Amino acid sequence: MKLQRTTLILILLALGLGSFVYFYEFRWKTQQEKVQEKKQQIFSFAADDVASLVIKTKKATIILERNQDSERPKWLMKSPQQAPASDAIVSYLMDLLVKGKSDRTLSISVNQLPEFGLVQPQATIDIQLKNQKTHQLILGKSDFNRRLLYAQTDPGIKPDGNVNVLLVSTDFENAVNRELSEWKQSTDTGESKPLPSLNLPTPQNTK
Repeated sequence: MKLQRTTLILILLALGLGSFVYFYEFRWKTQQEKVQEKKQQIFSFAADDVASLVIKTKKATIILERNQDSERPKWLMKSPQQAPASDAIVSYLMDLLVKGKSDRTLSISVNQLPEFGLVQPQATIDIQLKNQKTHQLILGKSDFNRRLLYAQTDPGIKPDGNVNVLLVSTDFENAVNRELSEWKQSTDTGESKPLPSLNLPTPQNTK
């Protein structure tokens, strides 16, 4: 009798645990799907629509313009130096601007902007389109687990007096915080350089 009672308890515990795991996973998956559904495109323009970019960081202000005279390179650096720009580096940033999505949007008061690093941002990207329209992306600080960045697009105050703050990928931080040399097209022709001489002592003949 005691054995049957123990067996019944174990069965009930197993059923309870199974139900908990099932509903927990179901609810988690449902929440994840809702998060995915809430993701929105940051901008709606295409890469070919962009005529120029101005990237302002704490290190420098980089001005890039699309090269109208040739397909290679696609971009030219106009400031702080005049030089062909790295297609790979600019394309990486452009891909984020065109395809990047916001995980979610927060509505906050203007007074809260300093808390998100958006009054003195780490970077600002001004985008000029070929049709003369402009857009702006302001990158603030990262969230508590450093998985996302707080950002603003085309900042403006809403009718209720609040402003929208987006959570975007930290890839934007990696894309803009670069040394000046990285923005310029490499002049390396790919030719191998001769190895330096080791100046080893000449071996003597022994008999």
